Amino acid sequence: MNIYPTPHFLRTLCVGGAVVIASCGQGTSGNSQQDSTAAGATRDSSIGPVETGAANTDYKPAFEGQTRIAGVTTTTPYEGKMLAEGLSKPWGITPLPDGRLLITEKTGTMRIATTDGKLSEPITGLPEVNSKGQGGLLGLRVDPDFASNRMVYWVFSEQRPGGTLTSVAKGKLSADEKKIEGATVIYRATPEYDGTLHYGGRILIDKEGNLLVSTGERSDLKTRPQAQDLKSGLGKIVRITKDGKPAAGNPFAGNADARPELYSYGHRNVQGLAFHPVTGDLWETEFGPRGGDELNRVEPGKNYGWPTITYGLEYSGKKIGDSIQQKAGLEQPVYYWDPVLSPSGMTFYTGTDIPEWKNNLFITGLSSTHIARLVIENNKVVGEELILPKEGQRFRDITQGNDGALYTVTDQGRLYRITKK
Repeated sequence: MNIYPTPHFLRTLCVGGAVVIASCGQGTSGNSQQDSTAAGATRDSSIGPVETGAANTDYKPAFEGQTRIAGVTTTTPYEGKMLAEGLSKPWGITPLPDGRLLITEKTGTMRIATTDGKLSEPITGLPEVNSKGQGGLLGLRVDPDFASNRMVYWVFSEQRPGGTLTSVAKGKLSADEKKIEGATVIYRATPEYDGTLHYGGRILIDKEGNLLVSTGERSDLKTRPQAQDLKSGLGKIVRITKDGKPAAGNPFAGNADARPELYSYGHRNVQGLAFHPVTGDLWETEFGPRGGDELNRVEPGKNYGWPTITYGLEYSGKKIGDSIQQKAGLEQPVYYWDPVLSPSGMTFYTGTDIPEWKNNLFITGLSSTHIARLVIENNKVVGEELILPKEGQRFRDITQGNDGALYTVTDQGRLYRITKK
């Protein structure tokens, strides 16, 4: 039995794989959090942040509330129920029009899951992936007109003559749902590099029908500067058509010194992308090194600073570059974590069952083994809560289903549904 103690309600019930939670939430050292409300979060300055561990750095935030904001607690009883096990390193999850869920597996196949946890056989027919290190079959989305065209778009790490790179492909899910037909690579984030880290890999479809795709800067000291290079596809968010061409209206269109597909740059390894349901703004999360994981609100043409500015350190403990956190012309993160969350997928909640979650952001944490719920007001984080912190899972991606529930997958192969009790 998993116990989630809170100051308001000290009982839980585990039935049939469900972790039933009421008024749940606690900090990493058991500190309580205050209640949140449908209008946002009711905060009490006497309640501390959910993170109580020592930071890796002594860097000062650029503004109040940029890190370690006060905690909040969900007051509506909800449950996190494990629906299935046995997925092979699931990486991306997105709903199908009929309510089922399409899931990528890192090793190169897709699966379909019903909302009661039944898994299909692996879907084949995709281009071969290089699944070494952080590579593999990554994020995915289905076409807004999937019901009629059955088109799927996905990101993967592709082996090329000069190394590996982040690629985007599309194909049609067969009528029998056993294979992808006509799979075609439509975009490659060159240059190739002989490495296995930092592919980015998330994908969204915007209201114009274009694809927004994140790429990593491939981690190594040799490749990091390319995050700042407008002629490189590394460390970027790109905006392309469904045929892989630069989308109309991109910020660097007509600039001979920049790639026309670029939307934003100066990124390290973006594994979270989501549109705000009210403003339509693009938000992202990206991995920092040792400390300095970031949440950013992305504006076209802006430079998000890596590796020039950062709130983290090298994994060795050494400082990065000139060890600065602020510089004119470089964007500050809306929020950052130190120690790290290891943020992967994310989604905004627009369901109605848990009103206090309305428009909140849910971010899956890997090394932190929880889902972070962030309350955002006026583009600032005003509250944070840990969701399912006792499951011991590396949460990889999260989506909202057509039924309004949240569905999340973990590196250990599990599928969960999070919904009102």
